[in-house]
Amino acid sequence: MRTEEIIKLIKESKKRTPAKAYISGNFEGCAWGGLTFIGGDHFGMLVGDHKDIESALSANAARIHAVHIEVQARNSALPLADLTKYEARIEPGSIIREMVEIGKGAVVMMGAVINIGAVIGSGTMIDMNVVIGGRAMIGSHCHIGAGAVVAGVIEPPSATPVIIEDNVLVGANAVILEGVHVGKGAVVAAGAIVTKDVPEGAVVAGSPARIIKMVDAQTADKTQIVQDLRNL
Repeated sequence: MRTEEIIKLIKESKKRTPAKAYISGNFEGCAWGGLTFIGGDHFGMLVGDHKDIESALSANAARIHAVHIEVQARNSALPLADLTKYEARIEPGSIIREMVEIGKGAVVMMGAVINIGAVIGSGTMIDMNVVIGGRAMIGSHCHIGAGAVVAGVIEPPSATPVIIEDNVLVGANAVILEGVHVGKGAVVAAGAIVTKDVPEGAVVAGSPARIIKMVDAQTADKTQIVQDLRNL
């Protein structure tokens, strides 16, 4: 997606405050409007926008004995993705926004955050607590190590997205800044801060990252992707 498209989508979207209300009482004859109600005559859950829940609770106050409300977001512009559309392994606790592409056999681990417009290639693993910013593009059969940050470029709109080509390994807690292009088969060491393009097959380390060598047989063995982790 182009930055302008994302900005327009966010600007024009109806902002929502999704919430759940757990209620007890005597609900016979109650009208819940457009809210989703799950339960029976004496206990249930209302799901919908917070203001609509408040209105329904007020209208039916005489029949409600107790309420507990959980607010999930505030004035949210975009929903989370429907995870069932992906042929990937997505573990609990990951946060994936709508309009994210995830390829077949990819893995998204606990705590990972993937923002709108990002593209994750087939067979790529996004490890625990990784942050993938908006519009970032990651190729196939990569491994993005735990805690790494791949910068997003929704703002400023003129910025170029990060592009990581196929078969790249990014070590834990590395940071790849906006506009950086990481070539095929490259290795980014743990903790590296990448501010410039990384050539194909290069190994970079440090802050700012610099080339320390090219991938050799020993490096390839240490950074091998395990296909069994990607089988569905």
